[in-house]
Amino acid sequence: MTARPGRHGHTTWCARDHRCNLGEHRSEAIVVDLPGHGRAVLTRVAAADGRQHAEIRLRVALAPAEPAARRQLAGLLADLRHVVTRAALAARPTPRRAA
Repeated sequence: MTARPGRHGHTTWCARDHRCNLGEHRSEAIVVDLPGHGRAVLTRVAAADGRQHAEIRLRVALAPAEPAARRQLAGLLADLRHVVTRAALAARPTPRRAA
């Protein structure tokens, strides 16, 4: 999938509708829904400056007891840190091997 704008300024993955506004281009949402447990929505975004981003919204059901809910939140934060770090490392250029 190319990120280059086509004839009308949209990328090949762009939803080409009301989701594009203020110079941004947005893909259709990818939804992962686990009824009663959580939901994640991922959208690819090309900003007006050309930079691309993954926008992720996450909703997770928390335990009713406060200590358990806090443990869940701490775990989510640690997992999110791992996800962001892994994505950042994957974006780095691969070093060339010496011939």
